[in-house]
Amino acid sequence: MTFAKDFSTSITSADPIVAALIAAEKKRQHDGLEMIPSESFPSKAVLEALGSVFNNKYSEGYPKKRYYGGNEFVDEVEQLAIDRAKQLFGAEHANVQPYSGSPANAAIYFALLERGDKVMGMSLSQGGHLTHGHSVNFSGKYYSFSQYGVDKETEQIDMDAVRKMAVAEQPKMIISGYTAYPRSIDFKGFAEIATEVGAYSMVDMSHIAGLIAGDSHPSPFPFTDVVMSTTHKTLCGPRGAMILSKKDDPLREKYHPESKLGIAQRIDKAVFPGLQGGPHNHAIAAKAVAFGEALQPSFKIFAKQIVKNAQALAVSLQAEGLRLVSGGTDNHLLLVDLTKLGVTGQQAETALDAACITVNKNTVPYDVRGPFDPSGIRLGTPALTCRGMKEQEMQDIGKWIGTVVKNWNDPAAIEKVRSSVMDLTKQYQMYE
Repeated sequence: MTFAKDFSTSITSADPIVAALIAAEKKRQHDGLEMIPSESFPSKAVLEALGSVFNNKYSEGYPKKRYYGGNEFVDEVEQLAIDRAKQLFGAEHANVQPYSGSPANAAIYFALLERGDKVMGMSLSQGGHLTHGHSVNFSGKYYSFSQYGVDKETEQIDMDAVRKMAVAEQPKMIISGYTAYPRSIDFKGFAEIATEVGAYSMVDMSHIAGLIAGDSHPSPFPFTDVVMSTTHKTLCGPRGAMILSKKDDPLREKYHPESKLGIAQRIDKAVFPGLQGGPHNHAIAAKAVAFGEALQPSFKIFAKQIVKNAQALAVSLQAEGLRLVSGGTDNHLLLVDLTKLGVTGQQAETALDAACITVNKNTVPYDVRGPFDPSGIRLGTPALTCRGMKEQEMQDIGKWIGTVVKNWNDPAAIEKVRSSVMDLTKQYQMYE
């Protein structure tokens, strides 16, 4: 008796349990308002590439330098992703193989730092990321991080304070780019401070990559030495990451005098074979599709609408009496401090979930509460903008959020908002 894999049976027949869960998640995404700022909706084309036969191939190495045969088309799709990424952001070099954001940050550290080196990054509790030096993360365990934050009054980054810390600490790397910071970032200023103290400048632009690609946020190029970005979030691609960098190493003589490698070569060696094995070719193909979409003129309109929507949402939330950290937003996200309303972040998140509005609980700067039940919520507009919603919808959504937050323990009030949400989402079909 012979056996051959079934290449024709659909998931509905092969595994109805998983098929039902996929259908349920599709319905949840359609019926509700996805407002976590790190989430967006990729196109059908991106999802088709992600589910393609590129999933089947092993391809350790880089284009034209593989350890396996049969990679002629893998080479083409990876080179296409590289070329499009460089064009999109004006970068000298691109590595599109990182599996996700945290491994990509690890690769940058592995390439340019030694264990115990001093690094500056923003505190997680004030807007940074776990991999920017938090004590429970590998970054905080393997490197000596100094954590900067925001000014207590303005709740924005004080570049003079950053410079003073850099002069005092003399770090080998300074990181900018955040996960819960609603204002524009002065990448040129950070690069100048890094140059002044002889440090590498690094940017984690994961959240705002789409805004940068769409000319709706200042770019870290050409100032910054190395830039990491995830490829989902505002870039609307597949889950994955990339590293963009200068080719040469301006600090090689200071930190790597024994080496002839530039930053680009050090990054490539850190990704493979330093930290990763076979690249996820299906994800790289999907990245190529997403970068191609972001190169279209329409993407600039989309990116600008994300910001317009966030600012319209900010006005609506403030009209409802909700306090926004830093007083508003310049990008795609808002951070809401619920302290004066007597509601915790967890209570608000749970109540909004019941109303089919998905946000995440989040600490606010100088929060007196813990991270599992903080004082704030974080929300954003990328996914709503993907569906075609504009300022008028943001006004309504802000009112609904205000109603739910202020009536978080009133099932009737929550159900009324839920009904309004579902009436709205019926008008914006997706993935039909």
